[in-house]
Amino acid sequence: MKPISKRLAMTAAVAVLNLHGLVMAQPAGKIPVELTTPDKVETPIGALDFQNGVPSVETAEKVRDALDFTRALNAYNNSFRGASAYALGKGFQSIGAEDNTVVIFSKLMDSNSLFLTANADTIYYLAAVNLSKGPMVIEQPSNGLGAVNDMWFSWIIDIGRPGPDRGQGGKYLIVPPGYDGPLPEGGFYIAHSKTNRVLYAARSFLVNNDPKPTVENIKKNLKIYPYTPGGFGTSIATALEGKVKLADNPPIPETKFIEASGKAFNTIPPSDYGFFEMINENVQQEPATSYDVELAGQLAAIGIVHGKPFEPDARMKKILTAAAAVGNAAGRCLNWRYAVSHPDWAYYSDSNWGNMLFEGGAFFETPPPQFTKEGMFKPYPPTGARTLDSRTAFYYAYTLDSPGMIMRIPGVGSQYLMSFLDATGDPFDGAKTYKVTLPPNIPARAFWSFTLYDNQSRSMLATPQRYPRAGSQKYPSPAAEASGDGSTTIYFGPQQPQGVKRGNWIQTMPGKGWFTILRLYSPLETFFTKEWQPSEIELVK
Repeated sequence: MKPISKRLAMTAAVAVLNLHGLVMAQPAGKIPVELTTPDKVETPIGALDFQNGVPSVETAEKVRDALDFTRALNAYNNSFRGASAYALGKGFQSIGAEDNTVVIFSKLMDSNSLFLTANADTIYYLAAVNLSKGPMVIEQPSNGLGAVNDMWFSWIIDIGRPGPDRGQGGKYLIVPPGYDGPLPEGGFYIAHSKTNRVLYAARSFLVNNDPKPTVENIKKNLKIYPYTPGGFGTSIATALEGKVKLADNPPIPETKFIEASGKAFNTIPPSDYGFFEMINENVQQEPATSYDVELAGQLAAIGIVHGKPFEPDARMKKILTAAAAVGNAAGRCLNWRYAVSHPDWAYYSDSNWGNMLFEGGAFFETPPPQFTKEGMFKPYPPTGARTLDSRTAFYYAYTLDSPGMIMRIPGVGSQYLMSFLDATGDPFDGAKTYKVTLPPNIPARAFWSFTLYDNQSRSMLATPQRYPRAGSQKYPSPAAEASGDGSTTIYFGPQQPQGVKRGNWIQTMPGKGWFTILRLYSPLETFFTKEWQPSEIELVK
């Protein structure tokens, strides 16, 4: 640069700096008012006192308690999924199902078991699989559908119909965190976990309204056993590289099944202070890197740290108890009264039928992709922001995470609509009778159903019926019957209404509130286009 050019450049720079100084100039010793802290500030946590900007000891204590409460509340809402996953494993153990043992509901699940919003339509088979000694093989039977999640309900892989085996069955290899040993080059669908234990959860449909053929298929073909490095899936050519020793596959151990139909046991985490004790158990059991650093920071701020004892003092116990109460309230508000904060969760305009998953998809970030007429997915651009409220709402009342739960594909998977309030916006009263009408041509290629749930437990409503459901299947209760015009009306009430068929009535209980989920298995296009819409649930007067 020439000398004159340098001088011009320096002059211009000085001019810019001087202009900046004119904009920011303040009289000597004068502090802008927006930078100052008054001696007294009124806030929701009370008056905060300062002297020349220095907080008093009492103010410091108030703010400390407020921060502890805020972090405890965030930890409750953001880690409910982890406590729920852990509670499932504890529930399995309570009926004798240790790790790698399969819990099966051969005669379907009923209202004796406390499970978050399970159904009474399909055969569940589940297991907590322990990876602490190395990778584990799951031989998935045909005609199933489900997923493997880690112990924070983070999705690992789909299995069965939505998974890579596409319902044909196959071998899945689940690899633990930190594993650096040999893996097969073929023969397995390989997935990696961040936790030492995972939840395997699958369900299968009845065959001609009969559970027996499905149960036989599951018990004959479902296997869970340790992977043998150098065995099946490893070629001799790979072994010649000197990185893995060829091995014979040992006999596959017999799968142990625990029958759970009709058994009373709990798989739901507590809503009080005990919640934090349970989430601490999960934190201690799993690697510190198994969950994100923000959540780890929230938990650490309230004394829950991997490898350290959880010993809150009386002050912190009081704060944690209050945070659990507000967290529990948040889960309930975001389900029963979601329209207060998220009217967009309603599936139809001016309707109480809703589903929070359409906001952020299965991963609570971006809505699920559209499905084009050409048979291709059309993803939405990533939002880059977690949909925190939809995640809080979902895990408070539902379990497991899978993209297969919220696909917009006609004829594939299942779709869910929840209703917590009647047509006038009031909660359902177990002493009253209500009805809902499904227009003709219900968009479910496989079958459809309603299930009722207890407001308190978010589990199936316990009544003399045992299976609080109605739908198109004939098992475990009679199928609902359509009217002459093709529509189907279902009644909910303590007594079977006169002239109403048994299959068109679900019993309720006086003194117990309830909500319902409409499930459409293999949903059809009219559901996605919203051409088909159920009526609101209305009080029968």
